[in-house]
Amino acid sequence: MATATLLISCPDQKGLVAKVADWLYSHNGNIIHADQHTDAVANLFLMRVEWDLAGFRIDRHEIDSKFTLLADSIEARWQLHFSDRVRRIAIFASKQDHCLYDLILRQRSQELQASIPVVISNHPNLEPVAHNFGINFHYLPITSETKTAQEVHQLALLKQYDIDLVVLAKYMQVLSPNFLADFSQVINIHHSFLPAFAGANPYQRAHERGVKIIGATAHYVTEDLDEGPIIEQDVIRVSHRDAVSDLIRKGKDLERIVLARAVRLHLENRVLVYGLSANPNLGLRTVVFD
Repeated sequence: MATATLLISCPDQKGLVAKVADWLYSHNGNIIHADQHTDAVANLFLMRVEWDLAGFRIDRHEIDSKFTLLADSIEARWQLHFSDRVRRIAIFASKQDHCLYDLILRQRSQELQASIPVVISNHPNLEPVAHNFGINFHYLPITSETKTAQEVHQLALLKQYDIDLVVLAKYMQVLSPNFLADFSQVINIHHSFLPAFAGANPYQRAHERGVKIIGATAHYVTEDLDEGPIIEQDVIRVSHRDAVSDLIRKGKDLERIVLARAVRLHLENRVLVYGLSANPNLGLRTVVFD
């Protein structure tokens, strides 16, 4: 069953749910999922509505233009997605393979409704992993002198493979503002419960502080390191008996799960990013309609 999904954000006002539902009903739309949230600080109404395309009286290629009239009247920003469009993921990784293996296996078992045509790495170590699954592999070594040129090469590969989403599966490089300006749909996994221990070596720093809980965070990538809108997080308890190696081992389990959840939520169009316009210093955040 093919479905369509609208993600909507607009100034909060009375009657928004009724207006969207009435628009769908007037075109014979059968709503199968609807959820909404109001952010009082930002004075924003946020909504996800999904409906069955069978019997819907507007051709999918005309939904954009038809919905625009209602969207303009409520000053909405919105996205339209279709469930039967299989998106294409490029995985960026360095040397660690646990997240790469996990994403590939979940995709192969159809837990993630996407294709993975390419793996891009700044090290050659993971080429056998990609090739074992019939995935193209590109080794692009990066130094401070070659970073700009290699990012141009990476962007060219994303266009060549018609990529919709980049997943940083333990890719130990910082993407430049120029890269993100050209391609912004990027999800990263960080081995810490952000905002704690942002940046490098979080497990070592967590061990030094004697923390009792460690975590992992999946977020969209922005120009500000490890400060992008958070999609998913989880934690696990640790103790004084755990060495740094134990924290890393336990953390890897979390990283797999948290990254997979975030990618799935993105692919199912359940994440809506918005800004707190009343206080821009707080930056971007997400509503996750799970």
